[in-house]
Amino acid sequence: MLGIDGCLQLIMDIPGARSATLVDGASGLAIAGAGEHELVDQHEDAAGTTDVVRAVLACPALASGRDGDDIREILVCGTRGYHLLNLIDGDFDGRLFVHVLFDDDSGNLAMARYRLRGILDEFAGVQYAGDGRER
Repeated sequence: MLGIDGCLQLIMDIPGARSATLVDGASGLAIAGAGEHELVDQHEDAAGTTDVVRAVLACPALASGRDGDDIREILVCGTRGYHLLNLIDGDFDGRLFVHVLFDDDSGNLAMARYRLRGILDEFAGVQYAGDGRER
């Protein structure tokens, strides 16, 4: 199982990653951060993005779907980059999420999403059966 520092380092190794913040969504507090937090520090980042995650999860139009179809990721696109907010599976009571800011020039959205999900699954210790479903 991957530790917090190792998880954040692997995230920052994804091409285009500029900053990453691991957030306790229950309290809105930053657990850890890495990279360049230029505009806001990791604590302001955590508080603001917690509001976004809570709003999306509370919105019936966004949070409803087929049974078992839970929100795992929120994507916010800007003109010079994009933000990925990924809820972390595992033994965290649905409380942890990570906010990663990617640069549009050097990042690749598809690859970032793929790599980030793999890193977070390893961090959470999530294992999959042969059919791709979580065990």
